[in-house]
Amino acid sequence: MTSPTSVHVTQLQHVSAAQAVAWHQVVAASTAHDLPGVPVPDPVQIHAQLTRPALGSHRLTWLATGADGVPVGVACLRVFTSPGQEHLAELELHVDPAHRRLGAGSLLLSAVVSACHTENRRSLIAAAAADSPGEAFSERRGFRRAMTLDHLLLRLDGTDHAADLLEIAGAEHPGYRLTSWTGTVPDGLATAFAAAKNAMNDMPVGDLDYGSVAWDPDRVRAMAAVVADRGDTLLTVAVVHDDGTMAGYTEILVPQGLPPRVQQYDTAVVPEHRGHGLGLWVKAAMVRRLRAEYPGVVEIETDNADDNAHMLAVNHRLGFRSYRRTHEVQLDVPSA
Repeated sequence: MTSPTSVHVTQLQHVSAAQAVAWHQVVAASTAHDLPGVPVPDPVQIHAQLTRPALGSHRLTWLATGADGVPVGVACLRVFTSPGQEHLAELELHVDPAHRRLGAGSLLLSAVVSACHTENRRSLIAAAAADSPGEAFSERRGFRRAMTLDHLLLRLDGTDHAADLLEIAGAEHPGYRLTSWTGTVPDGLATAFAAAKNAMNDMPVGDLDYGSVAWDPDRVRAMAAVVADRGDTLLTVAVVHDDGTMAGYTEILVPQGLPPRVQQYDTAVVPEHRGHGLGLWVKAAMVRRLRAEYPGVVEIETDNADDNAHMLAVNHRLGFRSYRRTHEVQLDVPSA
């Protein structure tokens, strides 16, 4: 066992392949203990996530090791830099269950808070699984619960909702048409897509001091480039109105290696086009696309704020089922 005085925290200037393996070791152990059944990225994916450029932010990383050099904990701080979010940083912290309550988590958090002071951040947010050791750890260290997320899964290899989904996806919506692309938005849709992206700024965020982001064509192209640079694939299905405006869209991230579970990214319907069933339509069309283009995918994971009643209803209508909950917690960073 590691003693409190034998833990050493190192800030990583560049995450090597070997350090990514150590990082994966900690995250895999932590996830298996706290979230059994939740997939963990492999070391190659973790290395790409930690070293490739992030959109509108930069990352700081720390590795905690025991006296024998064994990795016992990791922390990653995403420091947001886009206008409207210069006050914000986001933390991911894991400690190997075999080395918990021995000071590693506290040492990592202390390094992170010090970095928040250096970076002039007033708000530090993190995710903690409901009723998990991470939730208890955050509460003891002054984080407050700011939002609860309901995580849902849709199984694509079942038949219960297959016919229903095909009917929804094939329905006609006069005045609207569906379009789709992989990776970067086509030039002719970039401006309309950026305008639709700004509809995400009214999504429920509870009491999180999250700020807001302004989207333009350059930013939507940059986002797609970030995803591609780390080896993942971004799929988009969108609804276009007859007047050329984009009424809504949905995005799916397919991680490199084509694992059986993919991740829902944004889904939004522009306010003036709400109330016509477009969110249900575009998401059903995405399921149809996944089945056709990625037959090896068997699950979609998404999450919604627990007070986002409309999107929860859409997802349940599509066949998504709740399987776990996460609390978004926030630390109001004390003055140095």
